[in-house]
Amino acid sequence: MIKKISVLVLVLVGIHNFAQQTNSSPYSGLGIGDELAERTVEEMSMGGVGTSSSNLYNLNFNNPASLSSLRLTTYTLAVENRAMSFEDTKGKETSSNAYLSYLALGIPIGPKGFSEPKGGIAFGFQPKTTIGYGIESIVYDSAEEPIEASIYNGDGGTNRVFLGGGYEVISGFSIGVEAEYLFGTVEKSITNRKKDIQFGTKYEVISDVEGLSYEVGFIYEKKLKKNMFANFGANIGLESSLDSKGSEYLYTVSTGSISIPKDTILNETARGTYKTPLKTSIGISIGKNNKWSAGIDYSFREAIELTGNLKTYNPQLRYQAASSIAVGGYYIPRYNSISSYWDRVIYRWGFNFENTGMMVDGTGTGNEFTAIDQFGMSFGVGIPIGAQLSTMNLGFEFGQRGASDNGLVKEKFFNFRLGLTLGNKWFKPKKIY
Repeated sequence: MIKKISVLVLVLVGIHNFAQQTNSSPYSGLGIGDELAERTVEEMSMGGVGTSSSNLYNLNFNNPASLSSLRLTTYTLAVENRAMSFEDTKGKETSSNAYLSYLALGIPIGPKGFSEPKGGIAFGFQPKTTIGYGIESIVYDSAEEPIEASIYNGDGGTNRVFLGGGYEVISGFSIGVEAEYLFGTVEKSITNRKKDIQFGTKYEVISDVEGLSYEVGFIYEKKLKKNMFANFGANIGLESSLDSKGSEYLYTVSTGSISIPKDTILNETARGTYKTPLKTSIGISIGKNNKWSAGIDYSFREAIELTGNLKTYNPQLRYQAASSIAVGGYYIPRYNSISSYWDRVIYRWGFNFENTGMMVDGTGTGNEFTAIDQFGMSFGVGIPIGAQLSTMNLGFEFGQRGASDNGLVKEKFFNFRLGLTLGNKWFKPKKIY
């Protein structure tokens, strides 16, 4: 019974009463949190494309095979600010939050040492999912006096540390492999107080989430006439499973401004799994070296599966097959210009559409599941800095997710991203004069 009550608490009521939401998306209360894009600022500024990209001086999170093209030791980090507005049949609200988007290091390698690289490795840290909401629901009597109040809070999420490598097996054909370890803590709670009752109650779930996942990819680059190229790439995320282990509590609390635990009513172990099926991404790009490129990516996978407590706590959530398509590119007026600084700036653009695979029953009836889709448009610039091949990358993205009918929430978002990509050559061959 307690677990079924938690279902209503964790998301459904949150969606219906999102108007007091202050931290992040109410959809972040579903599953293990709101999934963040595993992309660099450069990739997100081009709509998220990059499965077929082979970049010489910046990292690509879309496909580990791209590391075979790395020519400089590359440091990269980024921060992101997400500004969102939420709308349902009751009104509108806004929120904003900022966080570290990623931190990574790429190193070229080769059969003759670092002086003639034919491959590369990269490792780093990146948030994977995030949970952040604070919602208050108040019940009034016929005289408009408050008689009951419930507060829904969620915090935490998961992170990933990854290690990947790519190598050019034969001329123009590269393969890559990446492994990542995911870990984090998810906390969700509901505090309920009623008029003229001395103590309130608090239901709380605290779970640790961890697991391993792997992906493999390849890129084939065909050189055309007049410095042109045509690339084809594919990346496959292998089936993986995250384990959720923790506890659920129910206890009485004082009714003051600070909830102080009194008597424990329930203390049970909570376990579950988050199973992600095989995910396939394919991409095609064409362009001219150091001038322009345009590409398209398509990704698809079967439905995610929840088991154990994750399924029990989320009966209002179902998953179906997911897919996404992204189109984008870049343009450099003149990469080696001496007379004009702005001719060396990289201009990026793109858009994407995603069927997230989430289906949410916002009405609570158990049969009104609505697919949650997302659309976004993006643009950005890469500004050269310093004497080395380093850039400051600015990215902007706006779009929307969900709908405002059937008890759901429509989100509109504007994301600002700032990234630094610093290139350097660690090992230089000695010269004999």
